[in-house]
Amino acid sequence: ADMRHLPYFCRGEVVKGFGRGSKELGIPTANFSEQVVESFPSDISTGIYYGWACVGHGDVHKMVLSIGWNPFYKNIKKSVETHIIHTFKEDFYGEILSIVIIGYIRPEKNFDSLEALISAIQEDIEEAKRQLDLPEHLKLKEDNFFHLPEGKTVNSH
Repeated sequence: ADMRHLPYFCRGEVVKGFGRGSKELGIPTANFSEQVVESFPSDISTGIYYGWACVGHGDVHKMVLSIGWNPFYKNIKKSVETHIIHTFKEDFYGEILSIVIIGYIRPEKNFDSLEALISAIQEDIEEAKRQLDLPEHLKLKEDNFFHLPEGKTVNSH
């Protein structure tokens, strides 16, 4: 994959997606708003990536991210969905999600069954965990990018 855009730093508000991740897959994902997705480099490869993610002022966690075409929109809108490898007690719509995309795992592909998709995602998660334990990737976890200025929330004026 074309790595010249990486690491890619991005932050934006979490919006409601299609609700497929949690319900059908048991793998909740956070969706960025269209504005954030449109700000991504237009030539960034679709597929599965790994990196670090932080919700609001919370801790930084490992994540897997998918950049793909949303068939729902007849393939004209890209979607960017982040699965944070951490169990949150509640959802965080409206929060600011800060992410750093570090590396590429695999291209997008279609699956014959839900089971095949779920097992591929589980493998992606294991791969992300392995990669992110490498020292050169761990250091980005401490990046100042993740320290939001105090009081910076979506609704503050």
